[in-house]
Amino acid sequence: MIEGLLLGLETVLTPFNLMLVLVGCAIGTIIGMLPGLGPISAIALMIPVTYGFDPSSGMILLAGVYYGAIFGGSTSSILINAPGVAGTVATSFDGYPMASQRKEPGKALATAAWASFAGGTLAAILLLLAAPYLSQLSLSFQSADYFLMMVLGLTLVTAFAGDGGHLKALVMTFVGLALSTVGTDLTAGVQRFTFGRMDLIDGISFLLLAMGTFALSEAIMMVLRRSSADDAIKIPKTSLGVSRGDAIEMAPVVSRSSVLGFFVGVLPGAGATIASFLSYGMERTFARNADPKFGEGNIRGLAAPESANNAACTGSFVPLLTLGIPGSGTTAVLLGALIAYGIQPGPRLFIDEPNVFWSVIVSMYVGNLFLLVLNLPLIPYIAKLLAIPRPILIPVIMFFSMMGVYLVSFNTFDLQLLVAVAVAAVILRIINFPMAPLLLGFILGGMLEDNLRRALTISNGEWSFLFERTSSLILLVLIGVALFAPLISKTSRFLVRASSDR
Repeated sequence: MIEGLLLGLETVLTPFNLMLVLVGCAIGTIIGMLPGLGPISAIALMIPVTYGFDPSSGMILLAGVYYGAIFGGSTSSILINAPGVAGTVATSFDGYPMASQRKEPGKALATAAWASFAGGTLAAILLLLAAPYLSQLSLSFQSADYFLMMVLGLTLVTAFAGDGGHLKALVMTFVGLALSTVGTDLTAGVQRFTFGRMDLIDGISFLLLAMGTFALSEAIMMVLRRSSADDAIKIPKTSLGVSRGDAIEMAPVVSRSSVLGFFVGVLPGAGATIASFLSYGMERTFARNADPKFGEGNIRGLAAPESANNAACTGSFVPLLTLGIPGSGTTAVLLGALIAYGIQPGPRLFIDEPNVFWSVIVSMYVGNLFLLVLNLPLIPYIAKLLAIPRPILIPVIMFFSMMGVYLVSFNTFDLQLLVAVAVAAVILRIINFPMAPLLLGFILGGMLEDNLRRALTISNGEWSFLFERTSSLILLVLIGVALFAPLISKTSRFLVRASSDR
């Protein structure tokens, strides 16, 4: 390992490769900030540029674009509530309230930057130490385990519900699951719930639903609740950083979430989205009586998903490099780039192309350092976006929402559906239905169905697969804890009040 690390350092710490890390991080950050353009688009745009490079330099640049895009994706989620990438949806739950309601956009951006840096750094260290061994963990997970992991993610819907709102959150989760079934069933080859419209054959895109339920609906809500004195958010100078007390509060959160995110990222098909939702749900469960409450600008609620999604991105390189299995759409594009270089990822990559493997790992840490240096000085200027008067900011949010959706499909039907989703979201928000469970159900719905179908096929239609393996039993126990923890908590509080009244 020491020899490999030295080889990676020797490869990365050349002026040309350091420049590629810097350029990749900068390009990824800029693209990640634009709603609708995620890491897949960023990497796809950069692949032709890398054809003239040697494999190590090309992968260093593409890896920098990857985690730069995830790093930058939090900015639009925090400032305008527009999570253009699934991995930054959970960031908006507390990041946007901290920026807009608590008027601390600088603090929110700084928190995201430090949490992302810490998550990426811890994950890079774990990847360095444990990549060969974690490849066996990737292979040991089966469809039954993935199905139960998706169910665990859905049971954490209670984390997104306020007091007395668990039923509403559950309803919205089922709505999200229902929306995920729209389109063509790729296994059976039949259309489902398309109502004869060709526009729905490919289903509803994540970006459309995210922009409709968060960004565009938020712009409409701004119009509805706008007062004459609220033309712009006044940004106090004291909000442009993270205090020592905040750092102390974040430290254990970032540590837990980074480890969780890394191990979730190691599993093929899990990825940054599930990692961010799981970490957010875990932290909200640990801090039920937090002040401010989760969903109202809590620093833990921002630090947890940001560290988890960056750690998961690093973790996703484990199955890619050691097994040749892409863990997400983005790593699938990276796999294609490796094959284009004539390199076959797998167990022999350590032996056949050690410079590629170790240079990618070392470049992750260097890239996270560059991202921190690039982003922290810019925070005061980026935060001023919220100081733009509302009559200007609202049309800007609407423009980015609609253009982001249109540029994905170039279909005007998607714009009509976007407006319909936004109007429905506004009505639901007015009557206090949460939007996050809907998006969670939609994101996990497809993976839930695919893994359940495969597990039932393997077990000949029997549900015994739920109890046959130790990993499945552990996940079942975690699901039970997530389901009944709120009930147990409320019962214990009731008993404490009853005893004190006596």
